[in-house]
Amino acid sequence: MSPWATWATSGLRAVSLAGVDSPDVSQAPEAAPATAERLDLALLGGPPTLTMPQLAAAAGVSEQTARGFWRSLGFPDVDLETVSFTDEDVQALRGVARLLDLGIVDERTATALLRAIGHVSDRLALWQSESLVEDAARRFELDDTTARILYLDRLPDVVPALEELLGYGWRRLMAALVHRTHDDVSLSHGGDVGDLLPLARAVGFADLVSFTSRSAGLGPQELGALVEAFEDTARDVVTGSGARVVKMLGDAVLFVADDIGTAAQVSLDLIDAIRALPADLSLRSSLVWGRVLSRSGDVFGQTVNLASRLADVAEPGTVLMDHASAATLAQGGMAGIALVPQYPTEVNGLGLVAPVLLRRAAVEPAQAQRATDQTAPTP
Repeated sequence: MSPWATWATSGLRAVSLAGVDSPDVSQAPEAAPATAERLDLALLGGPPTLTMPQLAAAAGVSEQTARGFWRSLGFPDVDLETVSFTDEDVQALRGVARLLDLGIVDERTATALLRAIGHVSDRLALWQSESLVEDAARRFELDDTTARILYLDRLPDVVPALEELLGYGWRRLMAALVHRTHDDVSLSHGGDVGDLLPLARAVGFADLVSFTSRSAGLGPQELGALVEAFEDTARDVVTGSGARVVKMLGDAVLFVADDIGTAAQVSLDLIDAIRALPADLSLRSSLVWGRVLSRSGDVFGQTVNLASRLADVAEPGTVLMDHASAATLAQGGMAGIALVPQYPTEVNGLGLVAPVLLRRAAVEPAQAQRATDQTAPTP
């Protein structure tokens, strides 16, 4: 029987529907107290046994360092008398202390690393948890409360696989980043960029048109499906072409690419992919080439600001570029695109800008006929 149907402490009876174990939730109780103990064991190695002073003493650090460690991960301050920590907390704090003692990082950098872990892990845990709840509600036709009860009971069986995948995904993504960093260094040839921002990147921004009005009358399931369709499609198009999603903003996506040709292809493909969704959605988009600063998993600088502002003035279903970025793209000789200068327009915070429309090149009828003749099967 699958773990979904195992309700040893909750008293739910499992029945089989079409070969899949599914819980009978007609009399679903609240999550049993034993569930919390199982979760502590699966996630923390057992129930908390240490106070903050005891955690600091066991790790061989000051209470100030221990409190900074805990706060940097994103947790609230705890009372000195409250038992909140386990042996796994001790081991983690010792690991940070070793980095400091060996001089591998200083305290400022250690804090930044911890904050990165806390910020990303918080979002990751929420994302994965809500996905599991939604899966239970959808597959077994449960209300939200019962789906969350099932999720709590199921989680200890899922944790090992998620933890293993997290380590694998992090190593793979770190390896890809290392290769990009190597390429950046090789291209710079050790030259000094002076006061310029360090990274040359193509920055793309795409925003759903009229998302607020479209979503106003939707229920939770419909709204969730709309957001998920947009996010999944955007991520697949961006990453599938070799660019990278910097962040999703609910109804918008910010992405970067190492070359402007890749970013141009992504921008056009995004327009087409979102238009093809059954939800009748449309994007207004922008693409800018320039230098950026990367911090806290985000990108900053005038290039990013310009991309955001150009998207604001783009017409639905179009991609706008600035003149300099369009010239850079044209120099690369990318086939199948057209660059159409537009009338100057006032851009909030940037003044008068002369944008350039990026679109796919129209295929002349004669060219289309020749292509058809070349690809037609021989009788």
